[in-house]
Amino acid sequence: MSGHENFHLELDIQGTAVSVSGIRRKGDRPALLSLHGFGSTKEDYADVCMHPAFAGRDLIAYDAPGFGASTLTDPSRLSMGFLVELARAVIDRLEIEKCHLSGHSMGGLSGLLFAHHNPDRILSFMSIEGNVAPEDCFLSRQIIEYPANSAQEFMDNFRARVAQRSEYGSALYAQTLPWKVEATSAEPIFTSMVGVSDSEPLLDYIGALPVPRAFIYGEQNTTLSYLPSLPDRGVEAIEIPQSAHFPMYSNPPALWAAMAAFIDKADQNV
Repeated sequence: MSGHENFHLELDIQGTAVSVSGIRRKGDRPALLSLHGFGSTKEDYADVCMHPAFAGRDLIAYDAPGFGASTLTDPSRLSMGFLVELARAVIDRLEIEKCHLSGHSMGGLSGLLFAHHNPDRILSFMSIEGNVAPEDCFLSRQIIEYPANSAQEFMDNFRARVAQRSEYGSALYAQTLPWKVEATSAEPIFTSMVGVSDSEPLLDYIGALPVPRAFIYGEQNTTLSYLPSLPDRGVEAIEIPQSAHFPMYSNPPALWAAMAAFIDKADQNV
């Protein structure tokens, strides 16, 4: 992140020692915290600060433990609840009272849960292809559909399957997985994602948030069953052209522009 500073936080989350690696470019405008997805890292958002529309905005991203440069002592403790507590601990340590919140995929789900439980800490919420219904578990449900003898075997096979998908960004995502995520992160995270997506009323959660909210999706995912219902729930649906589940890989300029326009509008309504 150009002009950014790196930060490292040593935290205790649910009795587990966590070392968090993050990046931040401080600014005078209200902060934007961006949470990455499974198999991704904080660097997914490193180019945000190069977009003129984010000039002067406080920008923050960090690696979830078990991803990128962040670690934890017990990978089996990873879950959506764990990531929610982590987000709260990070913004507390950074002394961020309120922020705009965005999250992609896994980060979209943990971000939605954070917003649901801490609505007083957010100024707006953007789910970028985040889970809001059981149908969104097309990647995470593979932990059930394709059992393996070891964590590494699952990740190797998962990577091979994703690389063959016909959606934008899939091959790039699959190629970088070995360098971005520990194999031991898959089972606890995917199991938790499926459990939450199947059991909790996530569409009700996003619809009830007392702040501006948006669901951002790639044009290849226009068949998602819940898209037509989002405006009735007060959720702005934003389509990113020439992309699918990974718009930050396939069409980052369009994604950054959409995010900037949304939070600028939210700031004006505060």
